[in-house]
Amino acid sequence: MYPTGRAEDGLTASPISVLHIMPDMGGGKAFEVDGAKRPYLLIDVDGVLNPFGTVDRPRGFAWHQLGGYGVWLSRRHGEWLNGLADWFDLVWATTWEHDADLLIAPVMGLPSGLPVIEFNDGTADETWKLPDVARFVGDRPCAWIDDDLWPDAFTWAEQRDTPTLLIRTTPSVGLTEDEVRRLDGFGRAQQEGMNVSL
Repeated sequence: MYPTGRAEDGLTASPISVLHIMPDMGGGKAFEVDGAKRPYLLIDVDGVLNPFGTVDRPRGFAWHQLGGYGVWLSRRHGEWLNGLADWFDLVWATTWEHDADLLIAPVMGLPSGLPVIEFNDGTADETWKLPDVARFVGDRPCAWIDDDLWPDAFTWAEQRDTPTLLIRTTPSVGLTEDEVRRLDGFGRAQQEGMNVSL
């Protein structure tokens, strides 16, 4: 279920980090008065929380056997994500699907019961998760962290009417502090927009 032979498993992903921010971020138009339009933060596991493709032990990570697979996980990532939950609704967007909530979340100190995107419509071409992600987020603002984001995902983000941030991680490194700062800035901007609209 988890290693798929796709780019997210490190077989074709290129080691770059890309940031995309919609120019109208923080405008407030995407938020409702009751706050129901908080942005989603879509979280991949392999290549984001679980670095792979490196021989050396990643600094600050511990090895775990979960669901029959070996993964490197860091409690610091859990702390970062819990902090980002001040601005975002956290959502699992990973081939681990519900096992991310059952197996990954407890190790990282993340809350249980987070929403999970189930992947049914993806293909092996470009960003295979995109159809299900687009269906899930609807018109909500969102940030998406994944090592398997390709031009079609960035085109989708540019064409959305709501603020969208895409961060493509380096799979052998995973989520970095700099990327977390970018996410935090995006989330804070959405909160400021919501406060203005209220």
